[in-house]
Amino acid sequence: MNPFPILPPRAWLVSALAVVAGLLGGALSAGLIALINTALANPGPPRPLLVVGFFGLVIGRTVANGVARLLLNYFTQRALLDLSRNLSRRVLATPLWQLERVGIPRVLGMLTHDIPVIGWAAQIVPTFAMNVAIIVGCAIYLGWLSWLSLVGLASFVVVGALGYHLLLRRAYRYLERARETRDLLFRHYRALTEGMKELKLHAARREAFLTDRIGTAAETLRRDALVGVCHHVVADTWNQLLFYGLLGGMLFVAPTLQDVSARTVTGYIVALLYVMSPIWGVMEASSTFAQARISLKKVNEIGVSLWERDAESGAAEGHAVDADWQRLELDGVTFAYPFDSEGRRFVLGPLDLELRRGELVFVIGGNGSGKSTLMKVLTGLYGQEQGTIRLDGVAVTERNREWYRRHFSAVFTDFYLFDSLLGMDESDLDKRATRGLEELELDDKVQVSDGVFSTTALSQGQRKRLALLTAFLEDRPIYVLDEWAADQDPHYREIFYRHLLPDLKARGKAIVVISHDDRYYHLGDRIVKLEDGKLVPSPRVAAG
Repeated sequence: MNPFPILPPRAWLVSALAVVAGLLGGALSAGLIALINTALANPGPPRPLLVVGFFGLVIGRTVANGVARLLLNYFTQRALLDLSRNLSRRVLATPLWQLERVGIPRVLGMLTHDIPVIGWAAQIVPTFAMNVAIIVGCAIYLGWLSWLSLVGLASFVVVGALGYHLLLRRAYRYLERARETRDLLFRHYRALTEGMKELKLHAARREAFLTDRIGTAAETLRRDALVGVCHHVVADTWNQLLFYGLLGGMLFVAPTLQDVSARTVTGYIVALLYVMSPIWGVMEASSTFAQARISLKKVNEIGVSLWERDAESGAAEGHAVDADWQRLELDGVTFAYPFDSEGRRFVLGPLDLELRRGELVFVIGGNGSGKSTLMKVLTGLYGQEQGTIRLDGVAVTERNREWYRRHFSAVFTDFYLFDSLLGMDESDLDKRATRGLEELELDDKVQVSDGVFSTTALSQGQRKRLALLTAFLEDRPIYVLDEWAADQDPHYREIFYRHLLPDLKARGKAIVVISHDDRYYHLGDRIVKLEDGKLVPSPRVAAG
């Protein structure tokens, strides 16, 4: 694996300086070996030039390595910071349907395992370069001593490296299987946290889950990881035997050869002892790069690219949010999920639909009819495959989709409640939020200070009210509410339909509500009904 593409762009300069310092340190180390060997080959009173050269090389090498370490530390922290930010941003830029298809456990596995592995690979690049510089410098010196001996040494190393590579290939097969099992284990952990109540109520299910799900996956992960490490240990043992065999050859075989002088033997032994640590460092780095290759493969399988332009990270292209918009049109819009294992897929559309400012529209239909999918297409979370979406005549494309999304506030049925009002920094935010809490009858349970909620440990219905408060404070032109009233008590359901929705409508907001509360349908301007992803004639409801 080429390690350099994983480096964040801003880290290139520091990385290059660290590599240069490492190369200089490696060259000075090679010079120091040559000087030591020269001193050993010429016993007697120390010559001033050798003494000056020795201390000069030691000081230069120490300074170069110190600078390299400082730069490396700075580079490491910057690389990890940029990489974490970059990957998180890329996850948010990846199409929602794609993330939903691969599943949250695999995304969590990427964020918690693959990013640290890739980050570790990125931060050892300068150290890898330093070790390579030392090895190359020593090789040049050894070639100067005896090219014939260097060729023999290189041939021996190549054979050993091929053996090491073959041994590691099997290790990485097990490590890759362990990486797959880790995704499965994350899925079971998610089931553990989300199904906690059900598991506590059913002892047999709880034991079966712990044994058949978590226990089996954890044991498979342990076994594959252990076997992979064992193969890795065998490969490392092969390397050590190879190295000491080479050292023994230089000690006991090389002196018997006529063309090899004592000075050459001494130089080779000193150099081999010196480069032992850099050689093992290079091999360990190769192992880390191989594991990073596995992690990069997992990242690419999820569809999160490290290097493509982030379409959602910069400023959104298009006009500013238009609070005075008049009409939103869906013209022949379709969206289709990928085929399932049985060769079937759900298709929404083609849809022809119009939404106007100051209009309240109820969306109805049975389970699986496409209501929630329509909401994601309408809000721009899903990009349509065919057809056109226009806002006041402006066609929505990938270039201006972020601008289009800024017209919507939504509370989905599977909403997430943040513990603070992120992205809102108005000076009167706390005052407005407090008024909203009173209107939502939450002021006795939640307070807001500096945009942070005092608690989110509420019932599901109260949490939905807090999510609705966030949507109200965003004050966007279009509201999408997916089964919002389903978890409300009759008292607050009445307030929602007869007071909150009419108030939004009076303020010129367009509201799209997925609801099964048919006794409130007469309060809307229109009813949109879906069946199997298609629009069908909607019922006429008399005023109640």
